Amino acid sequence: MSTSAPPSRGSGVELEIGGMTCASCAMRIEKKLNKLEGVVATVNYATEKAKITVPDGYDPAVLIAEVEKTGYSAVLPAPKGRKNDTGSSDGADDEDPELRSLRHRLIGAIVLTVPVIAMAMIPALQFTYWQWASLALAAPVIIWAAWPFHKAAWTNLTHGAATMDTLISMGTSAAFLWSLYALFFGTAGTPGMTHPFEFALAPSDGAANIYLEVGAGVTMFILAGRYFEKRSKKQAGAALRALLELGAKEVAVLRGGVETKIPVEDLQVGDEFIVRPGEKIATDGVVVSGTSAVDASMLTGEAVPVEVAEGDAVTGATTNVGGRLVIRATRVGSDTQLAQMAQLVEDAQTGKAEVQRLADRISGVFVPIVIVIAFVTLGGWLGAGFPVTAAFTAAVAVLVIACPCALGLATPTALLVGTGRGAQMGVLIKGPEVLESTRKVDTVVLDKTGTVTTGKMTLVEVFVEDGTERAELLRLAGALEDASEHPIAQAIAKGATQEVGPLPTPEDFANIEGKGVQGIVDGHAVLVGRDSLLAEWSQQLSPELASTKARAEGEGKTVVAVGWDGQARGILVVADTVKPSSAEAIAQFRAIGLTPILLTGDNEAVARQIAAEVGITEVIAEVLPKDKVDVVTRLQREGKVVAMIGDGVNDAPALAQADLGLAMGTGADVAIEASDITLVRGDLRSAVDAIRLSRKTLGTIKTNLFWAFAYNVAAIPVAALGMLNPMLAGAAMALSSVFVVGNSLRLRGFRSIAK
Repeated sequence: MSTSAPPSRGSGVELEIGGMTCASCAMRIEKKLNKLEGVVATVNYATEKAKITVPDGYDPAVLIAEVEKTGYSAVLPAPKGRKNDTGSSDGADDEDPELRSLRHRLIGAIVLTVPVIAMAMIPALQFTYWQWASLALAAPVIIWAAWPFHKAAWTNLTHGAATMDTLISMGTSAAFLWSLYALFFGTAGTPGMTHPFEFALAPSDGAANIYLEVGAGVTMFILAGRYFEKRSKKQAGAALRALLELGAKEVAVLRGGVETKIPVEDLQVGDEFIVRPGEKIATDGVVVSGTSAVDASMLTGEAVPVEVAEGDAVTGATTNVGGRLVIRATRVGSDTQLAQMAQLVEDAQTGKAEVQRLADRISGVFVPIVIVIAFVTLGGWLGAGFPVTAAFTAAVAVLVIACPCALGLATPTALLVGTGRGAQMGVLIKGPEVLESTRKVDTVVLDKTGTVTTGKMTLVEVFVEDGTERAELLRLAGALEDASEHPIAQAIAKGATQEVGPLPTPEDFANIEGKGVQGIVDGHAVLVGRDSLLAEWSQQLSPELASTKARAEGEGKTVVAVGWDGQARGILVVADTVKPSSAEAIAQFRAIGLTPILLTGDNEAVARQIAAEVGITEVIAEVLPKDKVDVVTRLQREGKVVAMIGDGVNDAPALAQADLGLAMGTGADVAIEASDITLVRGDLRSAVDAIRLSRKTLGTIKTNLFWAFAYNVAAIPVAALGMLNPMLAGAAMALSSVFVVGNSLRLRGFRSIAK
């Protein structure tokens, strides 16, 4: 095979990347891959994937080898087919080797480090050979548990970069190596040696000092932060699995007139298959025979069922809620609308620019400065004529005190408290990258159905002809509709029950396909459905009621006519209603500086009415499900930082594309998985709380990072002067950690503005 002459068109390759510890790792891999001829690569740290465009026929092994040269691992992803769902590969996230390794290292570090810190900080625990016991306990932590940091630091070094891993590796290694020197060649190994707490600072040659608790403690704390971050980040691919889970697993196909159950993967274009009431439609197709109502809410987010008959197109993963259908498959596998939506979600996630972690940004400057100070300290002491041991003690002390124990706690503790408080309020924040996204958001795009509105059909208005009682209309119509499984019929039956109580049982119930229902209720021959059904029985609505019906339908509402005993009696209006809290939420969005935009597939008139009801002035209506992501992208190109709030499967690509995606917990699983924040209560006001809490948590993290470094920076001059008592180093480490934890705990006092 030759790749020297790229063909005119390229193909896509996806790789799963392992070993990345920060966004700068992703940047290095991306730069390396893009140097290959004909290769265009994008590497995403959050999803741990690389999307690569290569010339046709390009060997993926070349790409994998290039990634491995950079110091990371790469593999081709497992197939996304349904067959994979029953195998082990889809459960890979639960058994991710990197996550499992981190968990094992963290558990080992906790067990071994706690006694080391206790002995170093509490003189009463320093028995005769305590320092040797500390060495036996700390060595596995600093060498084995901290191995990911050492490996990453070496990788960074080979590429001329410095990150937090560099500082952790240097600090823990310096503490360990100097402790070994002090124990074997100095006086620290003398039986009965203690580390008394002394406030007085005095220069020494350091041969009596060990820093094992610093090296082990830093490793333990930062491993904990890294583990919890990694665990939350592994959720990035769950949206795609949730999308695939929406589809049917088996299908009843007709071949040679015989009905046969087969796996949905074996379905072919042109096959005819049967869908009974309550079953999911296996794939995109055209109705060959039968009429029914199809509930597409899980896919489109729209509450109103779609009536279908012979010749109508249907979409896979939607649910048949009416009669028996025979459908001819027109698209299967990766060509279906469901599969294309899955691809849109993946593309949006991969394309989203990830913000580098604050710690790495600061470390990029802080680490080189600390290294320079350490070398300057060493040279200064040697130049001043001090012994080599004293010079090395001061230089090592600089590295030890600069090793950021509190830095490892800065993000995870604030995130832990912030997300815990959010969970109490019904707000689930998925990870630290999410917080950065909330800082500059200036536009909030809201899906209509299920977000601003309830997403469920409700009986909203009842109009009766003269001489007809409202209660009687509801009782007779409700009784007949209660015998139907149609979502609109169920909304009417529920509304009638709430107003007039238990409903009678109808007799001779019959469903008139595409028109409505009829039956006998309490001796009355009742018709409920389209006005055309009543017209067939010479029952006409009065001009006033016909006008009211036309007005309601113009507002996007569904109108059902009711008649009995040879006369039209009234109409029932069913609609998706606005949530009670939506208007207040919109006002609160404006109060925190966000511009709300309503985005919906409904017609302009319906969208405008809903927007006016809740106080939204900007409306984007009649948008196809697949085009929602394009709307978000256009707003971003205009310079807006976009938050998207939705609940349907059709919202998932837009949620992933947005700078901040918020999903209603009452909506589709895939929307929840594709989002950054989940709003458990389904109350739009909780979206305001989510953004406020996220911004507050981000502010806390920044404060933590500042003070974590401030403690270290303040102690560096003391260390450089050779006046760093080991107990003082331990105390400074503990004090900075206590401050970080205490500052984070303040987030527990965050209050919701929604009462």
